[in-house]
Amino acid sequence: MDIPSKYEPHQIENRWYDYWMKNNYFHSTPDEREPYTIVIPPPNVTGVLHMGHMLNNTLQDVLIRKARLMGKNACWVPGTDHASIATEAKVVAKLKEQGINKSDISREEFLKHAWDWTHEYGGVILEQLKKLGCSCDWDRTAFTMDEDRYESVINVFVDLFNKGLIYRGYRMVNWDPEAQTTLSDEEVIYEEKQGVLYYLEYAIVGSNEKVTIATTRPETILGDTAICIHPNDERFNHLKGKKAIVPLCNRVIPIIEDEYVDMEFGTGCLKVTPAHDINDKALGEKHNLETVDIFNANATLNSYGLHYQGKDRFVVRKEIAEELEDKGFLVKTEQHLNKVGTSERTKAVIEPRLSDQWFLKMEDLVKPAIKAVLDSNEIKFFPKRFDNTYRHWMENIRDWNISRQLWWGQRIPAYYFGDGQDDFVVAQDEDEALSLAKKKSGNQHLTVNDLKQDEDVLDTWFSSWLWPMSVFNGVLEPDNEEVNYYYPTNDLVTGPDIIFFWVARMIIAGYEYRGERPFENVYFTGLVRDKQRRKMSKSLGNSPDALKLIDQYGADGVRVGLLLSSAAGNDLMFDEDLCQQGKNFANKIWNGFRLLKGWEVANMPQPKASKKGVEWYKAKFNKTLEEIEDHFSKYRISDALMAIYKLVWDDYSSWLLEIIKPAYQQPIDKNTYDEVLYIFEQNLKLLHPFMPFLTEEVWQHIAVRTPSEALIISTWPQAFEANSKLIGEFDFTAEVIAGIRTIRKEKNIPMKESLELSVLNGEKMLMDWDEVISKLTNIDEISYVKNTVNGALSFRVKSNEYFIPISGAIDVDAEKAKIEDELKYIKGFLNSVQKKLSNERFVNNAPKKVIEIERKKQADAEAKIETLEKSLANLG
Repeated sequence: MDIPSKYEPHQIENRWYDYWMKNNYFHSTPDEREPYTIVIPPPNVTGVLHMGHMLNNTLQDVLIRKARLMGKNACWVPGTDHASIATEAKVVAKLKEQGINKSDISREEFLKHAWDWTHEYGGVILEQLKKLGCSCDWDRTAFTMDEDRYESVINVFVDLFNKGLIYRGYRMVNWDPEAQTTLSDEEVIYEEKQGVLYYLEYAIVGSNEKVTIATTRPETILGDTAICIHPNDERFNHLKGKKAIVPLCNRVIPIIEDEYVDMEFGTGCLKVTPAHDINDKALGEKHNLETVDIFNANATLNSYGLHYQGKDRFVVRKEIAEELEDKGFLVKTEQHLNKVGTSERTKAVIEPRLSDQWFLKMEDLVKPAIKAVLDSNEIKFFPKRFDNTYRHWMENIRDWNISRQLWWGQRIPAYYFGDGQDDFVVAQDEDEALSLAKKKSGNQHLTVNDLKQDEDVLDTWFSSWLWPMSVFNGVLEPDNEEVNYYYPTNDLVTGPDIIFFWVARMIIAGYEYRGERPFENVYFTGLVRDKQRRKMSKSLGNSPDALKLIDQYGADGVRVGLLLSSAAGNDLMFDEDLCQQGKNFANKIWNGFRLLKGWEVANMPQPKASKKGVEWYKAKFNKTLEEIEDHFSKYRISDALMAIYKLVWDDYSSWLLEIIKPAYQQPIDKNTYDEVLYIFEQNLKLLHPFMPFLTEEVWQHIAVRTPSEALIISTWPQAFEANSKLIGEFDFTAEVIAGIRTIRKEKNIPMKESLELSVLNGEKMLMDWDEVISKLTNIDEISYVKNTVNGALSFRVKSNEYFIPISGAIDVDAEKAKIEDELKYIKGFLNSVQKKLSNERFVNNAPKKVIEIERKKQADAEAKIETLEKSLANLG
């Protein structure tokens, strides 16, 4: 098979991916092998590939491909999340472009548009993952809104309701005015923002007196139903039992007393707006206050907003402040830094709002999940520091607000049959609901038409928390063959930003519905940032196009570029140069292969240098394999790649190939060739999880392979004990070679000019490596001597001293002058170090590590001086 002169990734990537797919290598079915299972963190169905996806899915593919090579039954389940808020927003926007408002069409019509959108755009990101080389079992592709997943969610809701864990309550919730839905506490991001504190005067009924109150939200005065003072605040004793008048709307409100008031904040008086603040809501319930809601669902003012009705809250804030000032109610303003809650999805400022919602009690559900991570270590986090984040969330958990005011999602299976607060039933379907409603109401004449299903849908996370079970239909058929085989899964790769949204909730669901963990290990990736440490985002314009990167550098180049700098849990400072480094590595491997295959092979004796080189590399390979396995066991995936990178780039390409390379236009012996080709194949196996396309291409060029011999399903190399003595001898030899090469470089002695080498060493400890030294440095004679060689350049490697007779190769006087100059500099440097170390104050106060560094400087300088003085003496 002809080997192209250049590696062109775009010409081979689709071909090999199609080959893998055609031969069903990614597909898994239960068998007698040990399963290895990963479920993909399902990306939003409307999403496209970004750098975070690239990193996360490359890591998963590395793990799944390694497991496959290790003979495990590797199963990576792909899929997408319906993303209620994000998808509905996109569908609403598309309808608007067509002149259609969501409010003007029925739920059924809207859902048809949503499904059309999903079918049109829903597969985009999964197709893009194929470009990256992801070896998912595409036959198992799941969607959180497909029939099995939908039914699983409804099943779980009904079960939890029947257990008394789901309840309906009128509560203060986080309201996203843009998406017009409630959010859970975890979906609210608090940001410090510069605002204004407005000091307003309220008149006291029956007197000319006024009381001043500070607020950051002057528009909400229209919903005030009380003023609260601290019972122990002597400044306001005279106001107890009196009433005040709200500016502009002239509502008469009571002045109440409560210790909740912070006497030090603002003026010490608090305006109470029960409909728009969770703490005010508590005060309102305690003191039986009226609740006045001034906002519409989109955060414009309603009829309580007077002449501001229909205007946005932030427009009103500016205008009402001006009106309050014009009418003498505004005393002053101050700059004020406060925390503002924003929607994680839409970035809109959250509005506290009273609403009927569905909640899941969490207090007891979390107990097994806390134990699994923090006590029994059944589930392990990498890095372990995320245990603390998990602990914080779980030990401070609140009931989960699981209802959303949307149409796209699993509709809450609650059916109302009357106007009373408890006139509803929860059921799997309408038939069951009708039966339960008849029983609960005592009315046997009820029909399906008398039932009205709840309009809300469930929080998207309420479907994805079942993901490791539901993808194997483990909710609907809890004892089926697949869930019993593949569950619990092995590894979860995800970002720490969803440790509570998703990771914790999957653990909770696993213990509640299967009595066991959903996965064994959780590997948290970092966030992908740019070189300025900014999080990558479309708005900043600092996120590169993932597919363009693949087109420019090849999928393998991008994968290597991402992973070389991606330690677990630490943010990745992405730089395109890393992808270029990955591409260069691919080219290095390709060119090394072409070099090897270009040699003529002959039946001839194996040179001693080649024999030693092969022996050493096998030892080095085994030592590196041990390191790689250790890195994988600790989920240090980038460290594993770096170990392979150094093995292939430095040890194989720069050393072994040079050691065994035949002389110009001469053949290589068959024994060495066969051994090095085998070694190269072992290298490819180590590289395959990281660089699947390049390695398969080279593997298939090495020999004609049947589909059962493809690299993707070959065997991971077996680890043998490394020969440490051999590795140490080579390291010593490499230093000798480096010393000779340095002399050649410094003295401009070309490689074609052979040299002699004398070694001052009574034991002749490394004579076995003489042939390697001779070949790589063009030394035609190595002699072992008992005395210093005069008229020679020298260098030292540990206790051995090496001499190269200079003959006429250099200008002796110039060389002596150069050495004397260097000696003078080194002695001056040594003197400065010794002064520092003789300073008792420095030695007593400096950190131990600093002292050690200075002492090493001293030792290195003394050794250098000894070598230079000997070199000077040798020159005569």
